Amino acid sequence: MKKCLLTILYVLAHFSCRINAQTGISGELKTEYIPYSNYIRPEDSVKTNSKSDFKRMDLSFKIPLSVKKNEAGKIKAWSLLVNGSYAKMSHKDYENPLFPEQMLNAQIGIQHLRPLGGKWSMMMTASAGVYTDLENVNFDDVLGQGGILFIKSFNPNLALGFGPVLTTAFGVPMIMPWIYFDWKTGGKIKFNINFPEGMEAGYQFSDKFALKAVVGLNGMTVERNKAGKSTLLGYQQINAGLRPELQISKTLSLRLTGGTALLRSFSENDRKIKSIFKAKKMEDPRFSSTFYAAVALRWNLP
Repeated sequence: MKKCLLTILYVLAHFSCRINAQTGISGELKTEYIPYSNYIRPEDSVKTNSKSDFKRMDLSFKIPLSVKKNEAGKIKAWSLLVNGSYAKMSHKDYENPLFPEQMLNAQIGIQHLRPLGGKWSMMMTASAGVYTDLENVNFDDVLGQGGILFIKSFNPNLALGFGPVLTTAFGVPMIMPWIYFDWKTGGKIKFNINFPEGMEAGYQFSDKFALKAVVGLNGMTVERNKAGKSTLLGYQQINAGLRPELQISKTLSLRLTGGTALLRSFSENDRKIKSIFKAKKMEDPRFSSTFYAAVALRWNLP
């Protein structure tokens, strides 16, 4: 169940991990590709001849609704957040279908950032969306979450936040802890940790080009109906590789990532709170490591 909770946090991360307030519309269009790799059975950890691939397109927007500065130069902002992720999987040589062929996560939310005094600020988010395998779309596929973070900025490069997040992923409202950590270095050598998105380290060759080593965490959540019961299926992946970044203009940048999909796995649980504390008798189904590639186009309008 821990992996399913992490997947929900990844979904929430689309809304939460960039706490800086822009005055213009920002967004990202990203495509990912993972070729066929072998399915590893959970009951005995044997690598089988069954194979699955993974292709995903993700589009997200952050639209400022109101941005103001107080006398101390601190920013108070309201923003509209929109995100949609569509994944397509193909499967070979399975005796029975185990995994979905399609997954869709589409959500809309509101983010509010305001100063609290000193080095403290507060961020609130609330969102609702559809999390489905597109086989039987109904109201069970609608999940909501929201949270409040209290963030302390120790300096311009280091911030730590904590607070509660409310999710309806388990059928009833439930509160979970939410931790935010953002650390980066300046100069030519850059190092950044942003939980739960991942970490990166690289070198800024010029204003137009940087090369980074990256580790990324990502996932999706879908509601499924099994034997008349509503369940949650969580997909998780951890990628590592190299990412050249090209600043095309002041408002547009291109990111190319190539490397390895270190981990791809699924976890499925009943939509009951007790599932969180239920010990699993076997490992989650997963896939062998293979190649990973992604292309992302980011923009930040003035």
